[in-house]
Amino acid sequence: MRKTSRRSFVAAALLAAFAAPQIPAAAAASAPAAAPATAGQEVPAPATRVPLGTKTLHLVDTSRQDPWKPSAGNRELMVTLWYPSLPSREPKAPYVSKSLSEAVLGSDVLAGVPTHAVAGARPAPAPRPLVVLSPGFGMSRITLTALGEDLASRGYAVAAVDHAYEAPVEFPGGRIEKCTLCDNRQMDPGAVVRNRAKDLRFVLDRLTGPGSELRVDARRIGVAGHSIGGASAVEVMREDRRVDAAINLDGNFFTEPTAKGPDKPVLLLGARRSSLPEPQENWERTWKQLTGWKRWLDVPTGGHMTFTDVPWIVDRFGLPQIPPEQVEGSIGTLPAARATAVTRDYVAAFFDRHLRGRPSPLLDRPSSAHPEVTFMK
Repeated sequence: MRKTSRRSFVAAALLAAFAAPQIPAAAAASAPAAAPATAGQEVPAPATRVPLGTKTLHLVDTSRQDPWKPSAGNRELMVTLWYPSLPSREPKAPYVSKSLSEAVLGSDVLAGVPTHAVAGARPAPAPRPLVVLSPGFGMSRITLTALGEDLASRGYAVAAVDHAYEAPVEFPGGRIEKCTLCDNRQMDPGAVVRNRAKDLRFVLDRLTGPGSELRVDARRIGVAGHSIGGASAVEVMREDRRVDAAINLDGNFFTEPTAKGPDKPVLLLGARRSSLPEPQENWERTWKQLTGWKRWLDVPTGGHMTFTDVPWIVDRFGLPQIPPEQVEGSIGTLPAARATAVTRDYVAAFFDRHLRGRPSPLLDRPSSAHPEVTFMK
């Protein structure tokens, strides 16, 4: 593996530990019992009460073989869509299936948790700006549900992508493919970023092309990602002229910066990078190459998982079992509700500005509503 910072290895270990079903049965049994879904265990409510719909897509890229498992044939992806919908009285979609909850957490505790979107609900009329989300290495796309639903409630069409063999992924028929790369010590993070860029471009082809499952405005496209998904978001914007703006949520960059980086808007939203030299240096190298609008924000009390559903899952369900010495690095001391609010508000403010032309003071100066956020650059 190419040389990376200590934080990169720690982050990868945390992500893989969360995603891999390695929680002993005894540990799972000793975790706090989950309350019934009716006791307020639903996904954090989005910003508005706009009706939401959701769909799950199984996509096959017939133009390329899977790089991580060539014997599998063509590259397969699973994608969750969220979007403003017409009103529906159908029940809300579950957060995750029982089998995938067990694959991700070693427990089916999340299987009955309701989201705020109705499966298969008819999309509301009019094209929407499109935001594509990419999770961290070892992480399921379900861990970006709270962010995806919130963006949809604000009027965006959203697609969260599972990258096969980089996390447990459930395919139609209940087939679950494990994270084969999680145990590969020779895994090249740069190769993962480059392959994810191909995955994301393929998803863009599908969602902006004929027969798309959503009505999207192909002139307004953003990509955001957590951890290595954030590095991939910037990478795909550099490669694909259709992408107008990108967000990196606490992801180290693993590909060498080009002489001239993207000249489009980039938001770097990190955790504790103001106090950790190696992660700060990693972003400094790429920061110099970003020639468009750019902002670097830090959450000193956060952790690497702050920008995902993990703080909420840990707070409400007591899973995954995070070793005490890794709590600060993984979720920090920021309360789960504040982690969700910070992530949603800054991500939405960025895309509102750069995909819709709606300036927000959140991106111009420190906010008393979000004292957890520090302006670095």
